[in-house]
Amino acid sequence: MSMTNPLLRHEGLPAFDAIRPEHVTPAIDELLAAANTALERAVSDAVPADYEALSAVLDTATERLGRAWGAVGHLKAVADSPELRAAYNENQPKVVEFHTRMGSDERLYAKYKAIRAAGAALSAPRRKALDNAIRDFVLSGAELQGAAKERFAQIQERTALLSQQYSEHVLDATDGFAYYATEAELAGVPADVKQAARAAAEAEGKDGHKITLHFPSYFPVMQYGEHRPLRETLYRAYVTRASELGAAALDNTPLMAELLQLRQEEAQLLGHANFAELSLVPKMAETPQQVMGFLRDLAHKARPSAERDLAEVREFATKELGLPDLQAWDTAFASERLKESRYAFSDQEVKQYFTEPKVLEGLFRIVETLFEVSIRPDTAPVWHDSVRFYRIERAGELVGQFYLDPYARSGKRPGAWMDDVRGRWARPEGALQTPVAHLVCNFAPPVGDKPALLTHDDVITLFHEFGHGLHHMLTQVNEIAVSGISGVEWDAVELPSQFMENFCWEWDVVKRLTAHVDTGEALPRALFDKMIAAKNFQSGLQMLRQIEFSLFDMRIHAEPDAATRVQQVLDDVRAEVAVLQPPPFNRFQHAFSHIFAGGYSAGYYSYKWAEVLSADAWSAFEEAGVLNPETGRRYRREILEAGGSRPAMDSFKAFRGREPSIDALLRHQGMA
Repeated sequence: MSMTNPLLRHEGLPAFDAIRPEHVTPAIDELLAAANTALERAVSDAVPADYEALSAVLDTATERLGRAWGAVGHLKAVADSPELRAAYNENQPKVVEFHTRMGSDERLYAKYKAIRAAGAALSAPRRKALDNAIRDFVLSGAELQGAAKERFAQIQERTALLSQQYSEHVLDATDGFAYYATEAELAGVPADVKQAARAAAEAEGKDGHKITLHFPSYFPVMQYGEHRPLRETLYRAYVTRASELGAAALDNTPLMAELLQLRQEEAQLLGHANFAELSLVPKMAETPQQVMGFLRDLAHKARPSAERDLAEVREFATKELGLPDLQAWDTAFASERLKESRYAFSDQEVKQYFTEPKVLEGLFRIVETLFEVSIRPDTAPVWHDSVRFYRIERAGELVGQFYLDPYARSGKRPGAWMDDVRGRWARPEGALQTPVAHLVCNFAPPVGDKPALLTHDDVITLFHEFGHGLHHMLTQVNEIAVSGISGVEWDAVELPSQFMENFCWEWDVVKRLTAHVDTGEALPRALFDKMIAAKNFQSGLQMLRQIEFSLFDMRIHAEPDAATRVQQVLDDVRAEVAVLQPPPFNRFQHAFSHIFAGGYSAGYYSYKWAEVLSADAWSAFEEAGVLNPETGRRYRREILEAGGSRPAMDSFKAFRGREPSIDALLRHQGMA
């Protein structure tokens, strides 16, 4: 099958259009066999304790395995099917077992330590990669013996399976709900949203308008729908997804408890008091107490703003909307109405100017101007006909490439993310491998012959994910373990993504991102000024919400008995920091995929931590001019090109000339 299996192609880009579920097992078996052979060769006397020699044997085999398995995982996230899910779940334990075994192989660990002890003259990126590898051996159980080592491996396999099941439950619960609304029930909902809902119902041969829990369908109804019972129905369905209040087969309650128990056990096996401590070993933050202190300090600073925000929306709802008992399913609606009345514009009005082609053209132009590259369409096999592919060049030379998958659809995981297809690497045989990224969003698709329209929040999301992509693609580091986003501390990885969001609030930028869907006119300055006036609308509430999620995440991973009282911890956190209490049936934690099925366990605080860094980095552009090429060049070289080849704080200080300050973040959010 080797000759015909698309997952076994060594050269070029993944054949996403040709990969089928039946290809997965034969390819993974063959690649695992090759990786095992490489591992045994690497630890034998045939390969000296030399960085280059070890990389040539081991990295080549593991990178091929990683690329093929990455393609399977990616397809599962964007084009899930029962057959693909079965193939993925059959092979995941084998892949986890190999990586767990390799990560804790005492012979390999000894060889890496011998390379460091020999004191050979290594480049700075190689030295960083070597230090990271030795640290990761310890974190992967290389120093464990006997039963402890065996138990550690069992935990890795079980947690991978549980995280996968958690993610599947959220997707299935999201996909499994539909409400067919009448025209009357959709009073106030924007015409394009109704049109898309009607088309979705017609495609199934049904009457009415199909409303789902996918965000582009769900949220506009919560924001604009005047029919309160429909808002309540949708809200209840959304916040009880994958919980004991829905289908029993999709309940994530036991999965969360077991995941937390296993993470606690893993931490103790490795000599840490709790998983939060273990999680911080490779991060910038030093202790769970430091993180929680940082979050509580931010909460204290944000609370007066949040209390004002809540009082204003409650007063408005009572006086103007006849809603004296403001409920959770009313807040988005009342907030949108308050914003419209105060600033005399709506998200719906703004959306007419952000056509997807114009936004992309403007985004590309900013990146080209600041980072001295050119972006143009390219061709590659794709998994869906709405996916596009682009290349980034500098002075005619290929720098990187990326796939853009913009629209929500059934079988596609909710949310937005960047993932790597492959990293930049000076391969042992001499060729330079350029980086390739996936940029995935869940925007509302175009309806009829008009282009897709993006909300301003959608535009911010696109810029955010593109920032991650630039971090991955513009790297100039040739060592795969620390090129691009690889090896970057998890609590610094959001710096380049959050940095890019700032462009969405600059007039010189925004006017170039806009062209009205009907007239082609740019966004009027007066409307932009209203958006700026509203920029920090409810910023206090939003900040407390993020702090609530971050503190909950840190506490359930820092308190040894939290597995048995997840809801209690969340209730306690809300009592401490939230000013807006959700109803008792809210089961937010059951769909908190970031920490139960993503990489953010005991790390969700990274968004706030990195916001301090990104706001301070942005202030350098505010001082010099936001499209200043010299500042852009310095940012590119010190932050983006350096990747994970040195500590993130060193990169920040090299760009900014000093340590970060929280002042810029508070100023940007109107809380200074």
